[in-house]
Formats: sequence, structure tokens, C-alpha cells
Amino acid sequence: RTFSLVAVISFVVGFAMFGAMTYLPTFLQVVHGITPTMSGVHMLPMVFGLLITSTGSGQLVSHTGRWKIFPVAGTALTAAGLLLLHRLDASSSTLEMSVYFFVFGAGLGLVMQVLVLVVQNAVTYEDLGVATSGATFFRSIGASFGVAIFGAIFTSRLGGNLADALQGRSLPSGVSADRLAADPRAIGRLPADLRPAILNAYSSSITDVFLYAAPVVLVAFAFTWFLKEDKLRGSVTAPDTTQTLASNPVERSSYDECARALSVLATREGRREIYVKITERAGYDLLPAASWLLLRIKRHGTVEPARLADVAPVPLRVISEAARQVEERGLARREGVQMVLTDEGAEAVVRLGQAREDSLAELLGDWWGPERPTDLVRLVTELTAEVSGSSKERPHMPEPRRDHAA
Repeated sequence: RTFSLVAVISFVVGFAMFGAMTYLPTFLQVVHGITPTMSGVHMLPMVFGLLITSTGSGQLVSHTGRWKIFPVAGTALTAAGLLLLHRLDASSSTLEMSVYFFVFGAGLGLVMQVLVLVVQNAVTYEDLGVATSGATFFRSIGASFGVAIFGAIFTSRLGGNLADALQGRSLPSGVSADRLAADPRAIGRLPADLRPAILNAYSSSITDVFLYAAPVVLVAFAFTWFLKEDKLRGSVTAPDTTQTLASNPVERSSYDECARALSVLATREGRREIYVKITERAGYDLLPAASWLLLRIKRHGTVEPARLADVAPVPLRVISEAARQVEERGLARREGVQMVLTDEGAEAVVRLGQAREDSLAELLGDWWGPERPTDLVRLVTELTAEVSGSSKERPHMPEPRRDHAA
């Protein structure tokens, strides 16, 4: 469903975007008499709008995990930009045109790249290439239709507008509505009193294209509301590079492969960030080091904070602050120089451990499906225990399951 909707939206966006953009340079060069080079410079506000919103939306999606608002807002803003472009005429100032171009580009930036992300998030690893190229393909096909159809609209409107502008006027030899429509350079050879009418004919014909494009984008706007905002996954089950080389065949069981991938994913995050996330997920207002300390006590039964800094990559000052906080909160108590969990602390580590397990499971992406194997569940539990221990301890990974190696 997501791919089908994205294909339709991409087609419509490409239809309107390229169909309209094709005639912006024509408007600038014919109606305002700007050179081809400077017409590109005048369109830079549109590029800036596209750059700012596409980059900004990508950052927001990365931080929040929410993406549906961007194609909805993007198609709406694009339609608004097209309606603004329809207001342009021969007397429009450079500032006015720049503002309208910026709005149009900002709308495109909100929707174009997010659609690619959406369709990639909706398919499995093996279909990533097909889904990405499919979305781009439909946008390209829409662009082809848009240029052709809007070109026909422009030509039809221009012929009628030029005929109306020239009706009842005496024309120089060799000048006709058809000649002016085929070669805009002939406008320069017209008498000064005829040029404003001809330029207005060109202006209204081009801006009518933007008007016709707006309802097309509104169709895409309607379809964006039917997109289902699936949660962004943290990974996909990508094969190891050595397994894709025919000269270096590798045999691994699925259990060993998941163990390798999970270990890599777990070590890519900084330890502090890991414990910030699991503390929030567990619903506690604790220092990240306090959560780490509680899980450490759970793993080893007791810990001595003063000696913990010798075997853990955590400064003694941070460990002391964490020990003071868990003691003040009643989560741990001292027995001599050692710290042990209280009943309340035992309950807290259960929640923290579950939060850490859930975080690792998220990293599995589409491995962690409804039919996940028991071995995979056990592996997540073991890795959860590993991360709670000392980073200087030799990591304990499960022995390869020889019965699955073949």
C-alpha cells in the first residue's frame, strides 16, 4: 500500500513540478527580457528553498522519527507556490518573483526526498533498490506527461491570447500571431505600442500553466493523507560483504550472523547515549551512569564504587555521583564499601533491563518479527547482560551452533 501511494504521489508531483518548472525560464526570458544565464540566477531562490526544506526535513525526521507531516505540508505548500506563480505578470518585481520561487521550492523540498525515505522504510532489504528506483521512475514518467500536457496547454492558450492582442491592430510586414508564437525574438521588432499587449499575452499563457498545475498537486495532497506512518526502523538485514563475493564463500548459521550484526550495532552507539535512552524508556529520572551502575550491581551482586573506575571506562567522579544518587533514591544501600540493591532497586533494574532489551531488539529491524526464533530472543538477552558489564571484561559470545553451520 505504501509503495503504491508513493508511486501515485511521485507521479503527480513530477507531473506538476517539471511541467511548471519548464516554463519559469521562458517567463523570465520572454516577459522580463532576462538573458538565459540571468534567468538561472533569478531561479536560485527556488533552489535555496528546496535545499533548506529538504535538509531540514531530513534532520527532523532523524530526530523525531515522524515523517508524514512533510509530504502533507510539502504538497500543500507546492500548490500554494503554484497559485502564487500564477499571479506573476510583466510588472512583477524581482523581490516578488524571488519570494514566489522560494515558496514553490520549499514545498518541493519537503516532499520529494521524504517520499524516497518512506518507500525505503516500507520494504525489505532485498527490495530497497527496486522500491527506490520505482519511486524515481514514476516521478520521471509524471514529468514526461507534465511537460507534454502543459506544453499543449501553453501552446493552445498562447495562440488565442496573441490573436486577441493583435486583433484590429496594424502589424509590420511578416509579423503574425503564429510567427510570434513560434519565435519570441520577433517581439523585439514590434512597434513599442504593441509590445505590452504581446508580453501580457505571453505572461498570461505561461502563468495559466501554473494555475492548471495547482489542482494536480492538490490530488497528491489528498493521497498523502492515506499514507500510513510506519515507525522508522533502525536497520535492515543487510548481508555481510564477504557473503556477496563468489571468490570468498562463507557459511554461517543465522544465529552466528545475528550475533555478529547485533554486536556491531550495539558497539556503534556510545555507552552514555545507550543509557540515556534506556533510562528514558524505563521511565526513570536518573543519571545515565546511575542506570549503568544499577545494572552492574544486578549483574555482579555487589560492586565497590571506589574500585569500579579501575575496570570501567567511567571516571570516578561520575561513578561517585551515580552512587550517591541511587543511594539517595533508595535504589541501593551500602554494606561496608560494597553496594547492593534494595527491593526498590531490584524492581528498577528489571525495568531497565527490559528497556535495554527493547532497544537492542529495535536495532534488529525486520529480523525482530512476529516469528522470531527462540535463539534470537536468547541472543538479545545475552547481549543485554553483556552491555551491563565491564567494557574491559572479555565479551562472552555464545559458541557457534555447529548443528546449524551447514
